Amino acid sequence: MLHNLQLETVLFLDIETVPAVAQFTELPEKMKKLWEKKAEILRRNEIERTADELYDRAGIYAEFGKIVCVSCGFSNGREFRIKSFYGDDEGLLLEEFADLLNKHYDTDRYLLCAHNGKEFDFPYLSRRMLVNGIRLPLILNLAGKKPWEIRHLDTMELWKFGDYKHFTSLELLAAIFDIPTPKDDIDGSMVGSVYWEEKDLERIVNYCQKDVVTIAQLLRKYMGLKLLNEADIIIA
Repeated sequence: MLHNLQLETVLFLDIETVPAVAQFTELPEKMKKLWEKKAEILRRNEIERTADELYDRAGIYAEFGKIVCVSCGFSNGREFRIKSFYGDDEGLLLEEFADLLNKHYDTDRYLLCAHNGKEFDFPYLSRRMLVNGIRLPLILNLAGKKPWEIRHLDTMELWKFGDYKHFTSLELLAAIFDIPTPKDDIDGSMVGSVYWEEKDLERIVNYCQKDVVTIAQLLRKYMGLKLLNEADIIIA
């Protein structure tokens, strides 16, 4: 597939998610009970941690978290442009992102690309759109589609070559392919606290945008292409 891939048809993306509320105690009673059931499964290997103490993991589950940033990037043949949809109002940012997909990525000519996207980004986006009453854009709606009709690329899946034994992080692949990435003071495990405690959404957006660039650079490495120059990367 990659040997004839046109990068101008690929929309690279990354999302950042956080727990739906700042603290476990702020959940409605019904959701508290449901999280406690979830925590029973999560703490099988951490029996000393309570549901409250495990709540920092809620952001990775679409039923208990929300999206605070969607960053995407595309190549127009001359430069790589990045645009982010972010804010406290998840419904609004998802409506804006869905509008982008509906207007510009609504045919089978285009693809979405993310790292671990098939397991995380794409289903999380779809689930949260449905929760917010947003009709799924064609490129995200998998209902009734055959595997070869799904227009999703996953840089982690491409690295597996059919081996499903373990997760390979974007950070690790960037290191072994010698893809330069800024040394940030934030990683995915910190996004919830940066959002709810520090209230620094701009910091999260910056982190998300850098991941989009790294995903695009990684796919270029897979294809045997030169890396993007910093001067070619434009943030809209």
